[in-house]
Amino acid sequence: MDTKSKKKILSELANKIKKCRKCGLYRTRIKTVPGEGLANTKFMFVGQNPGFTETEFGKPFIGRAGKLLNELLKIAKIDRKKIFITSILKCPTPKNRKPTKKEIEACLPYLKKQIRIIKPQKFILLGEVAFSVFFSDKKLSDFRGKWVKKDGKEYFITYHPAAGLRFPKIRTCLRRDFAAFGRALIR
Repeated sequence: MDTKSKKKILSELANKIKKCRKCGLYRTRIKTVPGEGLANTKFMFVGQNPGFTETEFGKPFIGRAGKLLNELLKIAKIDRKKIFITSILKCPTPKNRKPTKKEIEACLPYLKKQIRIIKPQKFILLGEVAFSVFFSDKKLSDFRGKWVKKDGKEYFITYHPAAGLRFPKIRTCLRRDFAAFGRALIR
């Protein structure tokens, strides 16, 4: 599938997400946040769910956690314009609580379709929720800062930038993880 076709299909999917009512989160959203970035990239960054700022504008990672993510991308020498960023959920949860299993199950088909369209080679999983969707029987702490291969794809596991805002120790880990991630890409 060429890039133009991928963009068109992603746009159609984003419109479908805007109308979604599969779970109760639609009642409190301002805008959905399907994700953004290149339709033809090898890197997909996956977080938990959009926050308030993201749902105001319909764009992922533009609030405080997004500013930290931008800093981390610079450390890794990754251009944000050359990746695709999305989340497991496309709507915010109340008070940014952890999503329920039902909410994840309702939204997961959208992420799976994005993956089928974009066909990324490498996934960067930001936080426990994103990690648990791809590795339900594992613990993030056992794989944080490492590349993991599964089903012909590669996954880099790290904390969510929002956790780095709350805990300086995690912010330090994130900086180390993204530096290692960037070094691995150079090889």
